[in-house]
Amino acid sequence: MSASEIATALPEIVLVLGAIALLMIGVFSAPRGYGMVTTLSVVLLAVVAVLVAMSTDGKAFNGSFSVDAFARFTKILVLIGSGTAIVMSSDFLRSRGIEKFEYPVMILLATTGMMMMLSANDLIALYIGLELQSLALYVIASIHRDDLKSTEAGLKYFVLGALSSGMLLYGASLIYGFAGTVSFTGIAAAVQGHVGLGLVFGIVFLLAGLAFKISAVPFHMWTPDVYEGAPTPVTTLFAGAPKIAAMGLLVRVIITSFPAALAQWQQIVVFIAIASMALGSFAAIGQSNIKRLMAYSSIGHMGFALVGLAAGTSEGVQGVLIYLALYLAMTIGTFAVILSMKRRGAYVESVSDLAGLSSKQPIMAYALAALMFSLAGIPPLSGFWAKWYVFVAAVHQGLWPLAILGVLSSVVGAFYYLRIIKVMFFDEPAEEFEPMSASLAGVLAIATIVTVFFIVWPTLVTGPAAAAAASLLPSG
Repeated sequence: MSASEIATALPEIVLVLGAIALLMIGVFSAPRGYGMVTTLSVVLLAVVAVLVAMSTDGKAFNGSFSVDAFARFTKILVLIGSGTAIVMSSDFLRSRGIEKFEYPVMILLATTGMMMMLSANDLIALYIGLELQSLALYVIASIHRDDLKSTEAGLKYFVLGALSSGMLLYGASLIYGFAGTVSFTGIAAAVQGHVGLGLVFGIVFLLAGLAFKISAVPFHMWTPDVYEGAPTPVTTLFAGAPKIAAMGLLVRVIITSFPAALAQWQQIVVFIAIASMALGSFAAIGQSNIKRLMAYSSIGHMGFALVGLAAGTSEGVQGVLIYLALYLAMTIGTFAVILSMKRRGAYVESVSDLAGLSSKQPIMAYALAALMFSLAGIPPLSGFWAKWYVFVAAVHQGLWPLAILGVLSSVVGAFYYLRIIKVMFFDEPAEEFEPMSASLAGVLAIATIVTVFFIVWPTLVTGPAAAAAASLLPSG
């Protein structure tokens, strides 16, 4: 391995060596290890984020590992998602007696896999990154071994995840068979002349495997059960970083490998986008558990993000990246409130438990109201602009029916977000929650500021997103 290759992959190398070191620290300082390992994990993620921001464009390992503006942008989002998930989890895990030092270490290893996915430049690197992420997440989902729901969530995620990996591998083998190479750029060159039926089958299976990872319809079945069954901090993690990593990988594979097969994969992406938006909007209406509601919400939001990918242009990719960044802020803020829903030492998860929150804890209620309005896509909050960028990109490519269906889905979806606001402000007050911890209050404050004041300084997100999209699709 040359010095230039080490420099290119330095953030990942530092992260994996740091994770191994923290595992040792945890083992030798048990049973006191959790607090120290958690703090050092967050510090390590911050250091890695700085290394990612400072990294330069390059390729390593015979071109299978690529660093560009797209990889840097998405990696920083993933690191933010993982770091905040660790920060937000301490109080919950301690209250349940599951403050195991392996928890932050598994998140670090999963994050290494996510970063590998985002830099993957061939089908083998793609699969290695995906499996490194998935294997760690299977364990994290069932971290609360004595809880029936948690172990059930982990098992469901594992079984369906194995199925999706098999489909993805089958698709990758078909693509390799018909293109004669595993490299994304090599596949693009091979596909240039003719898109055969076998290759189309390969694309379908590859997309099916990746659609599972972003919980897009019809591969969403695991999401509501895993979100509800897993401990809430784990759900917080699942709703953020892995979704961003999988969506980033999906965008890179599709845009880099199959520019000549646009007509074929665009149909699939349009179908998945419409189905996800519709199911996310309608299925959440009847939910009373707020974690299940957020599961259907995330399915819908991945559908909205796919509208940008369906455009197949640099503008569309920019829209997807802006959507992911703003979705992360809104989701993390919402889960900060869900993790604060605690009475007499017990956590509650029902929407009705938020009744009358505005009269008891007004700051929390107004912050959650802002996040709900934003998730519903109400202007001038960030959620509106996230949808605006993907819909405009779709319209510019003549996909206006898709944009119209997206707007209609947003209107339907607004119902269940507004229902939460109605419960908080107009229902008879329920018993007051325990005071919010400093870490959760800090996360909620930052998420709300980003959501409300995005319109003041949008270039903070749109500028880097445009540069990232241009690095993937220079022609625009």
